[in-house]
Amino acid sequence: MQASPKNIIAALLTGCFFLCSCENDERVVNAINKPKLNTEQAKDIVLNYTMGGRIKAILTSPLMLHVQDTAAYYEFPKTLYAEFYNEQQIKESQLTALYGKYKDGQSIIYLRDSVRIINLLKGDTIYCDDLWWDRNKINTEFYTEKPVRIRQKDGQYLNGTGMEASQSFKNYHIKNMKPADNKPIGVINTKAGDFPQ
Repeated sequence: MQASPKNIIAALLTGCFFLCSCENDERVVNAINKPKLNTEQAKDIVLNYTMGGRIKAILTSPLMLHVQDTAAYYEFPKTLYAEFYNEQQIKESQLTALYGKYKDGQSIIYLRDSVRIINLLKGDTIYCDDLWWDRNKINTEFYTEKPVRIRQKDGQYLNGTGMEASQSFKNYHIKNMKPADNKPIGVINTKAGDFPQ
């Protein structure tokens, strides 16, 4: 029985297909052979930050990952919540964020996505999408170069880009103020007699 030209062409095309499909993409091979990062996982964690035997902050999160990379780090991919205490051990502010990251051996935590800080004693609230928390700093533990919005206790809003704030959030400084609701910035009501002559 002789093979027809159609069968010979079909066999050749099939062979070419198998030869092409057996070729490995170098990126795919490297991704498969790349060693997996060593990651430890902890659920429902509570971390206490103390200074001189006194609690300064308590951080809680439903999930913490410890990733062993060239520079090991901790990651909080499913939200985190922190409470901050003053010298009298009174809770004075609290913070929430959807994501956090902390590098081993450093005292800096990066926070992002729906970051909110509330001063419980003063009543002000800060909202931003990106914030750094450096526990080594004094009176400027929180800072960002991104847009911020502060709602004051009286309902007024302050908007701007870039901010530094104390951990208690009693004191804060917005670097580039922007008008809220098209109102002028820096207007202070005073009596005429209050100005120096």
